[in-house]
Amino acid sequence: MAINVVQEIESTIRKSEQAVLEAIKSWAQTVQGVMPEAPVRIPFADRMPTPKQVVSSAYDAAEAVLASQRRFAERAVEAASPLFPGAVEDKDAA
Repeated sequence: MAINVVQEIESTIRKSEQAVLEAIKSWAQTVQGVMPEAPVRIPFADRMPTPKQVVSSAYDAAEAVLASQRRFAERAVEAASPLFPGAVEDKDAA
């Protein structure tokens, strides 16, 4: 039952993301049509990361933090395991 709930949540998220992506594409096409032809010069723009690089870097950092938090939580549960008789799991099963 819990798996079905997770699958439903994931499905809803995917549908919502798709709707937002379509709205962004539509917005970008509209803005592109009204933007002036002259390029805008931004100082040091060639040294700035691309939007894709910013997103990638942010998610890499978030993944590292989440992995670290998971390791900590697992070690905390292991340290407290003597308080929970019968809760010792086979490490291969985890």
